[in-house]
Amino acid sequence: MKNCELCKREVERTSRHHLIPRTMHKNKWFKKNFTKEQMIQTVDLCKQCHKQIHIFVSEKELGRTYNTIEKLLEHEKIRTFVNWLNR
Repeated sequence: MKNCELCKREVERTSRHHLIPRTMHKNKWFKKNFTKEQMIQTVDLCKQCHKQIHIFVSEKELGRTYNTIEKLLEHEKIRTFVNWLNR
């Protein structure tokens, strides 16, 4: 069993979520503003959290604004979803 780094639930499987989406890695703005280590950083998320993040937030916005667990939880819809999961 593993823990989702966003909702903290114990789940059988997690998937790796790139805090800065891979589609942004060749973008000049991202190369200028983030180190290689920051660009490849991932977190382990349950399937439900991972799916909802990509439903609620565009890849560019994920990379620019919501590139940490703490920042993801500041997003109103993501925070509401995580609270709902933990009920």
